Amino acid sequence: MVDGINSNSMRIGGLASGMDIDSIVADLMKAERMPLQKMEQDQIWTEWTRDAYREVNTKFSEFENMFTKMNRASTYKVKTATSTQADAITATSSSNVSPGSYSIEVTQLAKNAINVSQTGISGGTKIDPLAPLKGQLGGSVPDSFTFKTYKNDPAGEEHTIEISSTDSLNDVLTKMSDGTGVNAFYDVATDKVVMETKYSGEYNTGGNEIDFSADSSGFFTNVLNMDPTKEAGGQDAKFMYNGGIELTSKTNTTSVNGLNLTFNDVTSGEARISVTNDIDSAVDSITKFVNKYNELIESVNGKVSEKRNRDYKPLTSQQKEDMSESEIELWEEKAKSGMLRSDSMLSSALTDMRQDWYQTVDTGNADINHLSAIGITTSTSYADNGKLVIDEEKLRSALQEDSDAVYKLFYNKDENNQGLVNRLKTTVDNTMETINNRAGKKTWTAEQYTLGKQLADMQERIDAFEDKLSNTENRYWKQFTAMEKAIQRMNQQSAYLSQQFGGM
Repeated sequence: MVDGINSNSMRIGGLASGMDIDSIVADLMKAERMPLQKMEQDQIWTEWTRDAYREVNTKFSEFENMFTKMNRASTYKVKTATSTQADAITATSSSNVSPGSYSIEVTQLAKNAINVSQTGISGGTKIDPLAPLKGQLGGSVPDSFTFKTYKNDPAGEEHTIEISSTDSLNDVLTKMSDGTGVNAFYDVATDKVVMETKYSGEYNTGGNEIDFSADSSGFFTNVLNMDPTKEAGGQDAKFMYNGGIELTSKTNTTSVNGLNLTFNDVTSGEARISVTNDIDSAVDSITKFVNKYNELIESVNGKVSEKRNRDYKPLTSQQKEDMSESEIELWEEKAKSGMLRSDSMLSSALTDMRQDWYQTVDTGNADINHLSAIGITTSTSYADNGKLVIDEEKLRSALQEDSDAVYKLFYNKDENNQGLVNRLKTTVDNTMETINNRAGKKTWTAEQYTLGKQLADMQERIDAFEDKLSNTENRYWKQFTAMEKAIQRMNQQSAYLSQQFGGM
C-alpha cells in the first residue's frame, strides 16, 4: 500500500497500525545514542586537555626565550660610555672594559678618495648623458680604458671598461661603478664627472686611490678632464689613545681595548671618555627575568590547583544546537575548569624549578654564591605560591660590588657547578619535552604524541558506534515495517471477508 510508505527508505510510517512509528523509533534511538554522547564528551575533554597542555608549554617557551640574554656577560656587566666632546666623538663600551676615564684625541678623520673633472666635459654643445657618447664626442672617445683601485689588492686591482658605439655617458659611468669600489656620476649643473671611492681610508700609500696614471687611452684626461694630481681624500683617521702613540683607522668607527669609538670631527685637544657600570640596565634585565618566572608559576599553579566543576560536561554538537553562543561560552568556561588539576608532571616541574633557584654556586666570591645574597628571595605570602621578590637595593649593591660574580651565579657551564639559569634550562627543557610527548605540537600528526593516539582511537570507536547505531535504526524500521505490512494484510483480509458476508 503506497500511502503508508516513505519513498526514500521504503519504510512504512504507521498508517496501518495508527502508531507514530517515527516518534517511536526516534525515542528508541535516543536511548541507543546515550553511550555515544559520553564518548563524544570524553573526546572533547581530551582535546581540551591537549590544548591546555600546549598553552602551558607556550608559557614555558616564553620563559625559556629569556635564557639567551641571561647567559650573556653583557647583561650583568653593562657599561655606559660618555664623551666630553660628544659632537666630535661618541663611544660605547663592551662589558670587559674597566670603569674609568680614557682620553682620545682625533687629529684627522678618515675620508673617501674623490676626483672631479677640472672643467666641463662638453664641447660647443652641452653633452646629453643619455645619448651615445661616441656620437657626441667623436674620435676622442676610446673603445676601452683602465684604472686601478687598491682596497682589495695592495698591488692594485685593474678594472677595464669597454665602450660600445651605443653607450651613453651614463652607461659608461654605470659600468665604472659596477664592482669596482668606485661611484661615478655626471653632474648636469656643473657639467663635470665625479668619481669617489665607496670606502674611506688610505690603501695606496703615497699614490692615488683611483689610479688612472697607466691608462693610455686618454679617457680620463681628455674626455673627463680629470687631473690625477687633484685627487682629494683617501686618508685614514688618526687619533691618540691615552696620550700614547698615534693610531690609525681606515674608517671613522673603530675599537680600542673594548671601547667602540665613532669619530664625527677632529677634537679640540683631548676628549675624555668616562666608562661607568650601568647598574640600571642589569637590574632591569634581572627583574624582567624574575617577573617572567613569576608569571609562569602563577599560570601553572593556577592550572594544577583549579577545581574541576563536574556538574558541567563538554557540550556535544547536538546539545549546542539549542543554545546561544553566550550560553555555550559560559557553559564551556565552567566545563573546562580543573583539566590539569593535581597534574604530577606540572607539579614536579614547579618543585624542580624552586630547587634550581636555591642551589649554591661557586662564583669566586663567597658573599655572592646564592640567590638571597643578591636580594632575591621567596615571597612570604602563602597566596604567592613560591613567587620571587627582589630587594632592589641589595641587588644593586651586589652588582656594584662584583658584577662578574652575579653573572657567574646565573650562568656557569661547569657541569659540577652549574649556574641558576643553566639548571633552570635543564628543568624547563625536560618539562617541555615531556609535555610535547603527551600533547604534541600543532604541526605534529596524531601518531607522534600520546593524546593524539588516544584521540585517534576515540574517533575510531565513535565511527564504529555510529555505524552500529545506523544498523540498529535500520533494524527497528525493518521490524516496524514488517509489523505494518502484517497489519495491512490483516486489514485487507478483514475487509474482503466483510464484503463477502455482506453480499449474502
